[in-house]
Amino acid sequence: MTLLTTWPDSGPETVLRRTFDPQEIRAALAPLGVDYEQWPVQDDLPPGAEPEGVLAAYADAVEALTAREGFVTVDVVSLHPDGTPDWADRARAAREKFLAEHTHEDDDEVRLFVSGAGVFYLHADGVVHAVYCEKGDLLGVPKGTTHWFDMGTRPSFTAIRFFHEEDGWIGTFTGSDIAGRFPDFDALQAGRTGGRA
Repeated sequence: MTLLTTWPDSGPETVLRRTFDPQEIRAALAPLGVDYEQWPVQDDLPPGAEPEGVLAAYADAVEALTAREGFVTVDVVSLHPDGTPDWADRARAAREKFLAEHTHEDDDEVRLFVSGAGVFYLHADGVVHAVYCEKGDLLGVPKGTTHWFDMGTRPSFTAIRFFHEEDGWIGTFTGSDIAGRFPDFDALQAGRTGGRA
């Protein structure tokens, strides 16, 4: 289940909100201009499905969203343990790319999780919202929103990405160390399941 946790941006010692309720999550994120939806899932897709298969399985919903929002590019990003010798290095490099606080000035960041999970951290108005997203979660982060993303120390997710620009987005990093001061993906995942990953 999706989990929203909110803290003051001074640190995680005080939890302002912790909820699994989709309507409460949507209402809490709406003032930031963040779109949160839950889409019907395609349970017949394996975690490591090829991008073509993922897009075909979600074709009708992707087409409807693309027409509604004016997206010009749609693709699939996927990272799952594959048993190759360099997997851990690739996973670490992918994680570090998005783990520092940044913004995108030219495009929104819109993701539909098809399998696995990841956490978007949204930093705005003196608070940090951690949105633990799972299969079926669509999250749209408006351009200019300060945020970071954590996929954990053993990433395993597939997501459909939507872009308004042909070139996608470019991250502008703030230089802040705030991401290191809040619970990471692994801690949030353990907390959701009572310590069971």
